[in-house]
Amino acid sequence: MSVVQRDIPFARKLSAFLPLSAQELQCLRQLQSEPVAIRRGAQLIDEGQTGHKAFVLHSGWACSYKDLPNGNRQIISFPVAGDCLGLRSMLLRTADHSVLALTNAVVSGVDGASLLENVMRYPRLGAAFFWAASRDESMVVEHLVNLGRRSAVERTAHLFMELVERLSLVGLAKGGEFKCPLSQFVLADALGLTAIHVNRVLRQLREQMLLTVRNGTVTIHDLDGLRRLAGYKGGYLNSQF
Repeated sequence: MSVVQRDIPFARKLSAFLPLSAQELQCLRQLQSEPVAIRRGAQLIDEGQTGHKAFVLHSGWACSYKDLPNGNRQIISFPVAGDCLGLRSMLLRTADHSVLALTNAVVSGVDGASLLENVMRYPRLGAAFFWAASRDESMVVEHLVNLGRRSAVERTAHLFMELVERLSLVGLAKGGEFKCPLSQFVLADALGLTAIHVNRVLRQLREQMLLTVRNGTVTIHDLDGLRRLAGYKGGYLNSQF
C-alpha cells in the first residue's frame, strides 16, 4: 500500500446534507489517517473481526457482503467514493459483515476514539455522520424490498437508479452515464439472481431502450422510463437537511 494525496468526495457528500464550515472541513481532514492505495480484492473488514477501524473510501468501489455456509454470497451494498465503511461494526465492536475492494481503491482509516471525540466537539459534523449512516440504513431497507417483492427486472432497474443518484452526488455520474465495474456475477450476488438471469434482464433493458451496459460503462437512455419501471422514488437518498 502506498501513501497518496487526499480527495474530496467524502466532504462533498456530507456538505450536500449540511454545509460545513472551514473548521469542520479541517476536522474531517485531521480525522482521517493518511490515505493509502489498495489493490482490487483487498479485504478491508472480515465478519466477526473486532477492534477494526472504519474506512473512508476516496476512490474506487467496494462491496459489503455476508458469506453463507453453503458457499453462496449475499452482497449487501456497493460503497463508492465518499462513503464510510464499517462505521456501525466499529461502534458495535464486532463486524457483522465483510467488506472488500471490487477495484483498485484509495481509503483512509478512521479511529473510533478520534471519531467520537470530534463529533462531540463539532455537533454539526456529528449530525452529518448521522445522516450518512441513516441513509445507508435506508438503502438496506430498499434492498430488502428488492429481494423480497420486486421482480428481477424491477430490482435491477432500481439498483441502477440508486447508483446513478449516489454517483451524481459525488460527481461520478453525468447525464445518466457512469463507469461501473460490476460484473454480471457480482450483480447476481446483489440481486439474488443467477448471472444468466442478470444477462437476460440487461438484454431486456437494452431492448427497451432504457439502459445499456457496455465495456464497464452504464448509459441510461431513458431516466424517467427506468424510474417508472423500477417504481423508484429516491426520497431515501434525499441530501437536504
